[in-house]
Amino acid sequence: MARKKENAVVLSQERIAEDIYSMWIKTDAASEAKPGQFISMYTNDGAKLLPRPISICEIDKSEGSLRVVYRVTGKNTGTEEFSRMKAGDIIPVIGPLGNGFPYEKAEGKRVFLMGGGIGVPPILELAKQMNCEKKQIIMGYRNAETFLRDEFEQNGEVYISTEDGSVGTKGNVMDAIRENGLNADMIYACGPTPMLRAIKEYAEANGIECYISLEERMACGIGACLACVCQTKEKDHHSNVNNKRICKDGPVFLSTEVEI
Repeated sequence: MARKKENAVVLSQERIAEDIYSMWIKTDAASEAKPGQFISMYTNDGAKLLPRPISICEIDKSEGSLRVVYRVTGKNTGTEEFSRMKAGDIIPVIGPLGNGFPYEKAEGKRVFLMGGGIGVPPILELAKQMNCEKKQIIMGYRNAETFLRDEFEQNGEVYISTEDGSVGTKGNVMDAIRENGLNADMIYACGPTPMLRAIKEYAEANGIECYISLEERMACGIGACLACVCQTKEKDHHSNVNNKRICKDGPVFLSTEVEI
């Protein structure tokens, strides 16, 4: 289904960690959004034609609003402009885009919900909506700025890893799993490629069904330009090569479908 650009309204904005901002927007996209999907956000700078894809952090269908938590990547960037917005400002968006996490499959199972860096926010709505036997949330951060931790602790058992060892396990999310002796029947994860690669290897070695959300710079966001592709085991019907478009076919994939 084709999505149309709309003018969303900023409801609130706050800085929640160094270079990390949280924004609530009023948007029609909230009515159809699912955990794991994203929206494309446009700047009001005519020189920046391409939108920035931002993962959906929380969904409030009753209020018709979405929360996005994003990292400012530098001056004169789209994200830097977003960070200066305040309540009442207008921001053009398209969404929801991509496919989400198939969280219904986890019912009655022990689950790992894993996020790292700016891959942490998309896991929050997933944790809120998932109904499973045991919900183990494993988050990886650089340091003690463990943004969204309070929200996660309201939705499952939380385990933290930090690169500098300031909170929880020193190391990464896989170190946290080992240190705490955790086990699961299914895994859902979002984060940087090295983290997802390690999770994919762990899942396949232990016969665990695993879904990963790939982070990639996207251009069109609708699958037309082929700028965001990943290697797959099967040929894509659109390009007739062993690629899939992250924005259209993803960003969530079964880990055994993709090569990372």
